[in-house]
Amino acid sequence: MKTFHDFKVLDNKGKEINLAIYKGKKVLVVNTASECGYTPQYAPMQQLHEKYKDKNLAVIAFPSNDFGAQEPGTNDQIATFCQKNYGVTFPVMSKIIVKGKDAHPLYHWLTEKCQNGLMDSEVKWNFQKYLIDENGKLVDMAPHNEDPLSERIVNWVKKNNF
Repeated sequence: MKTFHDFKVLDNKGKEINLAIYKGKKVLVVNTASECGYTPQYAPMQQLHEKYKDKNLAVIAFPSNDFGAQEPGTNDQIATFCQKNYGVTFPVMSKIIVKGKDAHPLYHWLTEKCQNGLMDSEVKWNFQKYLIDENGKLVDMAPHNEDPLSERIVNWVKKNNF
């Protein structure tokens, strides 16, 4: 069965990134949008990144225009927006599709139990979060309205890291 580490994605400059670089780290994967009511979640995502980046956590944003056309910008515009408005220093990848038959293969893996071995889920809105363990296995999903600094997510980050 595939793991998170078996996938490749494009960063916001179009460079291919092999997700195997995250072996040994927990990863919080979030589909994002710049014009969403949940866009302020970039701030706690950045806080999580700053606090735990040296303790084996990676936060990765995957911009998507799938919900209400709330991410209309180019990859450069999105990256500039994130940095200017929220001081984002974690990776913001190229815009992708996260739902339906045209979804990026990573999102098929995240949402289909037959691929991830854990659960089926539907990406229901921007800022849905997927929790990936150090071995690249999906361990949980948090809905769009759950704060990235929720007790559940922070406890997961801290588990076995301290």
